[in-house]
Amino acid sequence: MVPLRFYRHLIPRLSAAARSPFSPAAASCAPRPISQRPSYPLPALAMAAYGTGASADRRLLFRQLFEKESSTYTYLLADIADPEKPAVLIDPVDRTVDRDLNLIKELGLKLIYAMNTHVHADHITGTGLIKTKLPGAKSVISKASKAKADRSVEHGEKIHFGNLFLEVRATPGHTAGCVTYVTGDTHDQPSPRMAFTGDALIIRGCGRTDFQGGSSDELYQSVHSQIFTLPKDTLLYPAHDYKGFTVTTVEEEAAYNARLTKDKETFKTIMENLNLSYPKMIDVAVPANLVCGIQDPPSKA
Repeated sequence: MVPLRFYRHLIPRLSAAARSPFSPAAASCAPRPISQRPSYPLPALAMAAYGTGASADRRLLFRQLFEKESSTYTYLLADIADPEKPAVLIDPVDRTVDRDLNLIKELGLKLIYAMNTHVHADHITGTGLIKTKLPGAKSVISKASKAKADRSVEHGEKIHFGNLFLEVRATPGHTAGCVTYVTGDTHDQPSPRMAFTGDALIIRGCGRTDFQGGSSDELYQSVHSQIFTLPKDTLLYPAHDYKGFTVTTVEEEAAYNARLTKDKETFKTIMENLNLSYPKMIDVAVPANLVCGIQDPPSKA
């Protein structure tokens, strides 16, 4: 039998170990509050995908919404530090207008702009329908798209909502009128920056270039000059996703995008050989979207 005195010198050590956050004994106890738990650095690529950080003294309210039939993302942004809580809605879909407007009402926001990144071919935009329900809201699309809207924007313009704004960057290639909306780069704007890329760049891919004035040469130039030049931690939010992804970053896409990491000639060859089927909604969606869905309220009988 081992004498009791052999264990006495171990008791203080075992007690200290039980208090250590790294010990098995501690792991079996009730979890400590999050604020008291040890933190470990995450790789830069992983950290960038978790959210918008401090984002302009927490002025920004941000919601990512999804329409399952066309796999379209709609984005709601608002300046909640402004007394009126002005908001913008990017790429709304007609099928989900009631959902979106109900959310805006619940959050006490004032919708200023209903915006599109381009003339979509796979769904009808909700901007026109929104205008019939909220007459004060204005529709926005690029001038190059040649679509009807209350405000036709060009490269370099700023779209303000409260003290926040979105910068317009022309990113043609998927269509001739594609733009990317990017949050501002001053100290009072969201950090890291956020870019809403439409179909110009989707997660690990890009939009097709075989209709609506598309050009693989232009698309490659657009992404590399207007999106990949943004800070590496910029959060990229596409108009669509078909694999369950929600957000990516400039750093990730510059490293892992299966098409846009290639040289331009290889990219063009890839795009020319996609052999994609004809978009099933294009003949309905494009004519409607050229007038922002339903631009004018229906006449009363």
